Amino acid sequence: MTNQNLVDPSVTIDVPPGSSSTAPTQTGQPKSAGGVRLAGVLAGMGSGLTKTAVGHGFDTIKTRLQCSPPGVYTGALDCLMKTVRNESIFALYKGASPPAIGWTITESILLGSLYNYRLWLLTNGGRGIVERTPLQDSGGDSAKEFRLTVLGHGLAGLGAGWTSSLVAHPVELLKVNLQLQRERKAADRKFKGPVDVFRQVIKHRGLFGMYRGFGTTLYFRGCYFWTFSSVEAYMRLAGVLHGTMFEMSTATATFFSGGLAAFSFWAFATPMDNVKNRIMASPLADQRPSVAEVARTIYQTHGWRGFYAGFTPIILRAFPVNAAAYSVYEGIMRLLGAEKTRH
Repeated sequence: MTNQNLVDPSVTIDVPPGSSSTAPTQTGQPKSAGGVRLAGVLAGMGSGLTKTAVGHGFDTIKTRLQCSPPGVYTGALDCLMKTVRNESIFALYKGASPPAIGWTITESILLGSLYNYRLWLLTNGGRGIVERTPLQDSGGDSAKEFRLTVLGHGLAGLGAGWTSSLVAHPVELLKVNLQLQRERKAADRKFKGPVDVFRQVIKHRGLFGMYRGFGTTLYFRGCYFWTFSSVEAYMRLAGVLHGTMFEMSTATATFFSGGLAAFSFWAFATPMDNVKNRIMASPLADQRPSVAEVARTIYQTHGWRGFYAGFTPIILRAFPVNAAAYSVYEGIMRLLGAEKTRH
């Protein structure tokens, strides 16, 4: 039986930007553009679990390459081989429990807020944020529809990244400290698990110690501006291919757009990711190093290439993880009949 409360995914906003009017629903009755939509939260939970399952092993290699002393590993493959040989294959999933829980929550906040920021901008955005949808083959009515510009999608991503930082930062701190433990036996490790990391951080630094280096996370997750502006750009490119031998289905275009957009994110985010992880991994009893101090140490020790340490596993991980996660997100959104925020 069809749920009549679900919004038709084909519905688009057909009111001028900045208007307080409402969008039509499946029944033809106006539906308020206000309020918070929860469809993106539910879809984000599925995306977060997908990222953990597909990508955590890559993330462990990346973190070790970024934070280990010089000479420990010669590269990503060497790090992988030594980790598996000395600690077993399961070592790749050290620290997986915080992101399994944390990424589910973080992605639900990230993608839930992204969805709501898109809806808000679609209704309230001005010139440069909202534009008329190009005429469709069906006729002139589609000229009344409006869509976010590529910049508008980027700004929604920026806001979503900053919003999710409040949860993402402490989760990342737990994960990084667990990933850097190289001891094979659990009894020999400094931290026994995520709860123990939390307890020791609070003991040495207080509650705000969980937000040590928070500014680096704001910069890092602000790079979702590039992710979601890129997703929109790639989806529009796929639309141009309609009717040609290279035409893609919506699902295929979504998969490739999500995967390729990840490269845009990491190109801008990797240098600060290196700085962020080193601050998080600094000894608990030491005074917190500043961003400038860490950046200077990286440059003096490794040169500019040091800011892209771990880039090989990042690139290997980026496409499959994000293509799968974004496909799951969009698939759940369609399943829930969520209002359309891009077209």
